[in-house]
Amino acid sequence: MERPDFFTLKNGDKAKLPFTDQEYQRRLTNLRTIMSKNNLDMIILTSMHNIAYYTGFIYCSFGRPYGCIVTANKISTISANIDASQPWRRSHGDNVIYTDWKRDNFLKAIVSIIGRDEPPKNIGIENDHVTLDVKEKLTSIFTFSVFSDVSKDLMQLRMKKSSEEIEIIKNGARIADLGGEEIVKNIKVGESELEIAIAGRDKMEREIAKTYPDAEYMDTWVWFQSGLNTDGAHNPKTNRKLEAGDILSLNTFPMISGYYTALERTLFLDKIDDASLKAWEANVKVHKRGLELIKPGVKCSAICHELNELFAELGYLHYRTFGYGHSFGVLSHFYGREAGLELREDIDTVLEENMVVSMEPMIMIPDGKPGAGGYREHDILVIGKDNAENITKFPFGPEHNIIKS
Repeated sequence: MERPDFFTLKNGDKAKLPFTDQEYQRRLTNLRTIMSKNNLDMIILTSMHNIAYYTGFIYCSFGRPYGCIVTANKISTISANIDASQPWRRSHGDNVIYTDWKRDNFLKAIVSIIGRDEPPKNIGIENDHVTLDVKEKLTSIFTFSVFSDVSKDLMQLRMKKSSEEIEIIKNGARIADLGGEEIVKNIKVGESELEIAIAGRDKMEREIAKTYPDAEYMDTWVWFQSGLNTDGAHNPKTNRKLEAGDILSLNTFPMISGYYTALERTLFLDKIDDASLKAWEANVKVHKRGLELIKPGVKCSAICHELNELFAELGYLHYRTFGYGHSFGVLSHFYGREAGLELREDIDTVLEENMVVSMEPMIMIPDGKPGAGGYREHDILVIGKDNAENITKFPFGPEHNIIKS
């Protein structure tokens, strides 16, 4: 029996994707404008975020390569046979499936899409994602082609959101708030970080399913940290049991078809000491000022410099741990980041209408010092024509978030 290196399979009907055909076509038109501007015959996408952005399909790699080929008149995902026809059903465009029977069938599938008669002279790839191994194999196949990095151009296209994207982000912020409310209901002395996190995650996943009944459900998560475990913003939850007086960090992350939103809040359980209250109030003051500074026409770096000065005045600048905020859209702890739209000292991007950013100052006071712990607040803002809309509604600060057991 001769088994194929690759094939197509349209098993079932196309699924309802998170965005309309018009939205995917708008993105594809913008991508092809980049291709024309840079004289590219083809782009080979390999990252989860860009493949999801242009097709709606979020792949599960498990060590296998995935891709999306874009030419002047074609767009096709390339997926492993283990996924059968799900990538076709969940893709805007065509799909080619490669098999495991022979090594490098992924590369043969790429060639099958573009044909052998007119090999591309100029190919765009994502330098920030493609592996050295895959790059070497691509150059061995397309020996007369010139490869160019398109990752930064594609990032620029993703930084400004469409109305459909903003709608899904706003729903994500609403669902993050619901997860936060559920977490607060479950906070009590003796309960574990794990069990509290489960309650918040389940609440959000059910609300996502209610809001988007035709979607796939994956990757929604919660980090709920207490005590020493609050020192890092990305610390996983543990089985630690809560104690009276604990500093707590509530972090809810609903994922809707690859679109990430977040709610992050500092809380205390039952009581708070003076040093902790002083540190918390300082971080809240910086957070409030940061919310005021986010508006169209302002440089990301300028926001950072002013907030640094405020932290210095308050005596906590040396405890600050990371940037003041970042872009939202197709991103996750697994993939994606629009590094050109972060509130950091080295980013001079000017905020524009339809950008979406967070304000999330954090300070960390080491264990053993007065007020020890990590303090962080996090809101999401949509930049409008003249101002910014805060789409996070969960309250913050000591007057709201000292939780009685």
